[in-house]
Amino acid sequence: MLRKSIFAAAMVSVLSMAQQANAHFQLIYTPDINVKKAGDLPLKLVFWHPMSNGHAMAMGEPVEFYSAFKGQKTDLKPTLKPMTFKGLSNEAAAYDASVSLKRNGDYSLVAVPSPYYEESEDIYIQQITKVVVNKGGVPTDWFEPLGLKTEIVPLSKPYGALVGSTFSGVLLKNGQPAPGVEIEIEHMISEPDMNTNKPQNTKVSEVPGGAIVVLSDAQGKFSVGIPKAGYWGFAALGSGPDSEFKGKELSQDAVLWIKAHALED
Repeated sequence: MLRKSIFAAAMVSVLSMAQQANAHFQLIYTPDINVKKAGDLPLKLVFWHPMSNGHAMAMGEPVEFYSAFKGQKTDLKPTLKPMTFKGLSNEAAAYDASVSLKRNGDYSLVAVPSPYYEESEDIYIQQITKVVVNKGGVPTDWFEPLGLKTEIVPLSKPYGALVGSTFSGVLLKNGQPAPGVEIEIEHMISEPDMNTNKPQNTKVSEVPGGAIVVLSDAQGKFSVGIPKAGYWGFAALGSGPDSEFKGKELSQDAVLWIKAHALED
C-alpha cells in the first residue's frame, strides 16, 4: 500500500508539473503565411500563452534563427531587433525580425531559442519552433523534415488548412518517429499587433477539462480536427533528446504553427 501511495503521489506531482508547463508557446508570427509578392516579410518572436492571452516570458537571444528554402538555409539572426511585447498582464523581452521572400515556394522558418528558466517549476524550457510560409501559391517542400533535434513534420499542408478539416503531422526525435508523446494544442485567441507589440484584443479562452492534448501514435503520427480559423500551435512536450541544462531538468519541445482558413460562402 505504501509503494502504491508513493507512486500515486509521484504521478500527481508529474501531472501537476505538466499542467503548469502547458500553454508555454514560442511564436514565429506574421499576419499571413500565404504571400503573393516578393519582399521582406516582418516577423515577431514572442514567448507567450496565446490561448489564454496570458503571461509573456522573457526571451534571450535565439541560439539559431533561419529560413530553409529548397534545402538552402539563410541565417536570419542579423535581422533580429530586441523589443518589448506588452501582454495583458505583463511585459517581456521579445524580438522583431524579417525574412526575404524572393522565389516562389515554401520557406520554413526555424527558431531555436535560448532555454528559458521557469522558476515556478525549477526547470528550463526550450521550444524548437517552426512555421512554413508560402510565396506565390507554389508548394515545394513543406513536408520535408529539417533535421532538427526534434520537430513536427506536417502531413497536411500547414498554410492551407481549412476549418472543419483535419490536420496531421508526425513527431520526430533525432530524425526518428517519437511515439507516445503528449502534444499540446492551442488556438491563438488574439494575434499580436505588428505596430504596437501587444495583443490585438482582450479575449481569453479557457478550455473545459484543461489543455487540449493528443498523443503521438506508435509511428509518431497524430491528427487533429480544426474547428476555427486562425493560427493553431502544436507543442510536443519533452520530445527532444536533451533533458538537462545548467544542472537542471530541460523540457526540449517541438513546436509547429499552422494557419487555418474559413471557406467563403
